[in-house]
Amino acid sequence: MSEQDKQHRQPGPFHIVRQLQVFGEDITGEQLRYHRKRVMVSKSFTFDAAHHLHDYEGKCKNLHGHTYEVVFGISAVPASNGIAVDFGEIKTIWKERIETYLDHRYLNETLPLMNTTAENMVVWIYEQMEAALRSDEYRTLGARTEFVRLFETPTSYAEARREWMEE
Repeated sequence: MSEQDKQHRQPGPFHIVRQLQVFGEDITGEQLRYHRKRVMVSKSFTFDAAHHLHDYEGKCKNLHGHTYEVVFGISAVPASNGIAVDFGEIKTIWKERIETYLDHRYLNETLPLMNTTAENMVVWIYEQMEAALRSDEYRTLGARTEFVRLFETPTSYAEARREWMEE
C-alpha cells in the first residue's frame, strides 16, 4: 500500500491537503460509484402562505399564515458518477412544478378544492413530486418519492410515505 493510500484510510490529526485528487489520474471513472444500492437523499424548502380551515372550530378557522417547511426524501440507485439524485434537480422540480402554487399564495385559492390542512396538502405535494419524477424529463433517473414531510410550525408536521400512497 502506498503512503498516499495509507493517508486516505487512516484517520489522524488535521492536515492541509497537499495535492488535490485529479479525475483520471488519482481516481478512475469505474471507482466513482462505490455501490449499486438504492439510497435516499433529502432536501428541504420553505414557503410562506395564507389559508383558513373549513368545518373546524378553532383559531385556524380564521384567515392566517404560516412559514411552512417541506422536506422531500427521494431515492434512487446512484449513476456511474456515484450520484443518486442531484440536489439541483430536486430544487428545479420544486421551483418549476410545486412552489409556484404555494409560496406567498392564498392556498384555498391555488390548490385543488380541499380543506387546506397539512394532511391534505402533504399528499398533494407528494403527488406533484412523484408525477415529476415519472415524467419523461426525469424518468431516466429511476428516482422515486419515499416521503414528504410538511411542517406547518417548527414542531408540527404531516407526512406522506410511499407505502401509504400506494395502498
